[in-house]
Amino acid sequence: MSTVEHTPAESSPDAQKWVDVQASDDFAQLKHRLLKFVFPVSGLFLAWYLLYVLLADYAHGFMSTKVFGNINVGLIFGLLQFVSTFAITTLYVRHANKSLDPLAEKLRAEIEESAK
Repeated sequence: MSTVEHTPAESSPDAQKWVDVQASDDFAQLKHRLLKFVFPVSGLFLAWYLLYVLLADYAHGFMSTKVFGNINVGLIFGLLQFVSTFAITTLYVRHANKSLDPLAEKLRAEIEESAK
């Protein structure tokens, strides 16, 4: 929360500035970098999840194969769903910190500078 009082006219850039930012090369590059990460990773994760569901439904023998003790392949695959979710989150945070945040910060600074 800001401790400085701002009136809307002081702190908000006009609508034309937002249109200009969306038309800028930096914004296009930011969007491209985001989509370049999101689509492949989402596709891979959905394929991995679909494989898990299909194996659970149609490959009962394989999924019930005991690995050690009462631990079977299905349980391991199920737990790997959680592991892959955390791995994707970690990868996204690294990608955002390295590729997205600096460019987004630059755009934000330009917008705020024009609002003054």
